[in-house]
Amino acid sequence: MSRNAKINTLLLLLVAALAALPLALGLGEGKEEPFTGADSQAEAAITELKPDCEPWFSPLYEPPSAEIESALFALQAALGAGVLAYCFGLRKGRRQGAADAAAGSAGDPAGLPAGHGAQPPAEDTAGLADDTAGPAGGAVGAAARGCADTGPGAGAAPAGAPGTGPAPDPGTGPGAGGAGR
Repeated sequence: MSRNAKINTLLLLLVAALAALPLALGLGEGKEEPFTGADSQAEAAITELKPDCEPWFSPLYEPPSAEIESALFALQAALGAGVLAYCFGLRKGRRQGAADAAAGSAGDPAGLPAGHGAQPPAEDTAGLADDTAGPAGGAVGAAARGCADTGPGAGAAPAGAPGTGPAPDPGTGPGAGGAGR
């Protein structure tokens, strides 16, 4: 059993013990309503200490029975738990997505996991240095290999690629700062 599984099991047992101990020890015996909420206990204590005290506010909605009041409270708790779970899940998903993007950007300039970018996976690149040659060369070959670069001129090899002739001298073009002025 992994360390996290042991911790989770221990926490689950602790929660179960917190729920069962008051019942097992009989902490609610001898009372009319053994496990009432803090609101009811505060109201009873105030009435006992100062019987002529008038409440400052009245509730907006008074449920017709204690069961409906408990059901509304449980619904409120469930909605709150759902919102919290959504927020935690969203936060974890964003963190995981950022980690995946950081890990993917180390190997692929587009930031995509290996095999999902415009480049074919490493095992498919053997003998494909010249996209314009062969029976599946050019844009058709790129589409057959699953590459994203299949638009107009996609089969053209970049300048200086094997089979395209010599690369231009970078110091002679316009604006190069060399003899082109």
